[in-house]
Amino acid sequence: IRRPPRSTLDRSAAASDVYKRQDLSHALPRKRVAGYCSRQHFGHPTRSWRKVMRFAVLMLVFANPTLLYPSLALGQANTNDWDLLIHSGTVIDGSGRSAFQADVAIQGDRIVTVSETSLDRARASRVIDATGMVVSPGFVDLHAHLDPLLRLPGSESHIRQGVTTALGGPDGGGPWPFEAHLDAVEEISVGMNVGFLVGHNTIRRTVMGLDNRAPTPSELDRMKGMVAKAMEEGAWGISTGLKYLPGAFSELEEVIALSEVAGREGGFYTSHLREEGLGLLDGVGEALEIGKRAKLPIVLTHHKVVGQPMWGASTRTLAMVDSAREAGTDAMIDQYPYTASYTGIGILIPAWAMAGGDAALLARMNDPTLADSILDGIAFNIVNDRGGNDLRRVQFALVGWDRTLEGKTLHDWALRENLPSTPETGARLVIEAVRRGGASAIFHAMSEEDVERIMAHPFTMIASDGRLTQPGEGHPHPRWYGTFPRVLGHYARDKETISMVEAVRKMTALPAERLGLNMRGQIQEGWFADIVVFNPITVEDQATFEEPHQYPVGIDWVVINGQITVEESSFRDVRAGRVLRRDLN
Repeated sequence: IRRPPRSTLDRSAAASDVYKRQDLSHALPRKRVAGYCSRQHFGHPTRSWRKVMRFAVLMLVFANPTLLYPSLALGQANTNDWDLLIHSGTVIDGSGRSAFQADVAIQGDRIVTVSETSLDRARASRVIDATGMVVSPGFVDLHAHLDPLLRLPGSESHIRQGVTTALGGPDGGGPWPFEAHLDAVEEISVGMNVGFLVGHNTIRRTVMGLDNRAPTPSELDRMKGMVAKAMEEGAWGISTGLKYLPGAFSELEEVIALSEVAGREGGFYTSHLREEGLGLLDGVGEALEIGKRAKLPIVLTHHKVVGQPMWGASTRTLAMVDSAREAGTDAMIDQYPYTASYTGIGILIPAWAMAGGDAALLARMNDPTLADSILDGIAFNIVNDRGGNDLRRVQFALVGWDRTLEGKTLHDWALRENLPSTPETGARLVIEAVRRGGASAIFHAMSEEDVERIMAHPFTMIASDGRLTQPGEGHPHPRWYGTFPRVLGHYARDKETISMVEAVRKMTALPAERLGLNMRGQIQEGWFADIVVFNPITVEDQATFEEPHQYPVGIDWVVINGQITVEESSFRDVRAGRVLRRDLN
């Protein structure tokens, strides 16, 4: 086996919505066997022997893959057939190396040969003719909303973009109990590889509800214990959503204390910043401070600049990241390639007004003084933040109480009610939306210049911030269907914002290494066979803000753990994915 290349993170810089808590009782596996064994020593009575044996076997195979795949040792001289040969493609291997012509042979779930000399097609059980196509590692989505996974285990909307691995639990959300959810997912089988973060908001809500206060020492200890438990059970790190409830009520010291726990266990920190508009610079500074003091790698997730008054501020935020990296903080960024965000309509409401939840908000609206302050705060955010200073820029996505509003805007609703299209009207309609049960919306409040500047930064990764979906479900953000093909087609091929080689690196090796995945994210001999074959001429997103339920084109083949999951652009629900736990990946 070739020695794995040095970390792409060592290369030169030149080279919303929250996870919904859900009742998992219908999907839980049989009761866990009591007694476990810790990572450090097998005698500890808190880890199951089933995990011990799985861990031992994985470590043995990791150390010597030829135990399962003798062809790794025998090379091309082996007379056994390959299960799959991807022939005559242009390989972009994810490492940042220039593209090269090669054949890629797969046996079982591994890449066994990457040959720049043409291989014998007769030795393969199946051959994909990749002439004129790009062969790349499967895309790794570092920010995915996987809460529909138990209902949509095939994950078609992600896989047809070329995603082979996705990380759930972003923005402070995430499953709890943690291990029970992973077991439930594993029981049903999934289409792509999935891992999960432990969510600060989920933990804080479990311990403190929606209280707007600091935790007591005992509450903080309980939250730290929950983070440690999730990390033991396979979490890849901790996520925060400091713009959302109840994370918005937390102070810096609380977040640092919890992040230190995740960092000691080898995890990383990813944050929906406290502010992405007028308070953006403070939000970035807070995240960098957390990384520095908690001593763990960080990601500024779905990094963007919201609201016209702040457009152009990405020059300063990227400089802050560069400065932090030079000072020793391992800071990175992920981004989706659109000028509009997506989250609940309540994002426009001041956080203080939401303490205690929707019922408490509506009770405050009965107090004229408080109501005026709340409405003024919403109008301010419509003008200066996600509202984009125009009710036409707030587009409804999921509206359970009036499906006719889906795809329409606050402006459309105001006109329907014979109201003037003003920020003040918008504020009252936001409260009315909450009164009727809430809604999700798309906020068109970002500039193309900031999007491209952030994308070109050498430590920016591509991530969808997309939720698993299927045609007919609401009016989603097009990123749920088109993030990765859009970067390849629109930004790499058409606009040349980044090169195709760099685009693939930002979707594969870079996020895989930030996550800590072993033997995924590059096309290398002995690595897992997660592969995308796409047409560089035709690859393109089709989903739009007007018609979002459209799959991309040009993603012709997707292979996950050696199994063909997209065949000539058609999805195959073969459930080849795996649940990836940090200690056992």
